[in-house]
Amino acid sequence: MSHEYVPEIATDREGNEYEVQGWQDDFYGGKLGFWLFMFTEVMMFGAMFLALTYYKMLHPDDFVLASSHLNKLLGGTNTVILLVSALTMGLGLLKMRAGDVKGAKLMIWATIILAAMFLAIKGVEWREEYEHGIFLNYGKLLPESDFPFGEKIFYGLYFTMTGLHGFHIIIGIGLMLWLLKRINSEKVTPNHHILYWNIALYWDIVHLIWVFVFPYYYMIGGGDIVGGAAHGH
Repeated sequence: MSHEYVPEIATDREGNEYEVQGWQDDFYGGKLGFWLFMFTEVMMFGAMFLALTYYKMLHPDDFVLASSHLNKLLGGTNTVILLVSALTMGLGLLKMRAGDVKGAKLMIWATIILAAMFLAIKGVEWREEYEHGIFLNYGKLLPESDFPFGEKIFYGLYFTMTGLHGFHIIIGIGLMLWLLKRINSEKVTPNHHILYWNIALYWDIVHLIWVFVFPYYYMIGGGDIVGGAAHGH
């Protein structure tokens, strides 16, 4: 079944015909609409960063101590993975625009694999923190525990933001799989690739958010590179 785009033709009063620009070619409109959606994402994560900054001012010592317990090696590895995934996603878009559909699909698959690696590493990190009692509504974060209040706030924000970010990673994988399906059905082509453009933009905001999450949470504390969770509180 062919899904070739058939342009709409409009005629003016003098009988001159003009091709009507459809949404498939409306890059300005398509990008503007998606940028408005991305702005809501920035506001949501920005509010949480503001909360983190505010409570860090109130409990600076607790935040530094809590940060030192995070696994910097795993967090740093995930940072590199997301940066590379942003590269593969961007290269895929360039290949699609250049007409290399097969190369674009390979880059999408590479991005999906990197995203899955990110989630796997984050799962290992969360399991490590769970086993040492540093987890939402468990062990040291229970209200009746003697865990410092500032550290409870830090870990509460940490698990909220990394969990929400991980959810965005899962959505991104789903979008990329859908994109591959659209490419295979020729609904996304080198001439009509606004969907690819917007998914690449979504992935950019996902990796950029993590670029801020990593230094805000992992780098403000001391300790060795593997963090204190492996050694107990």
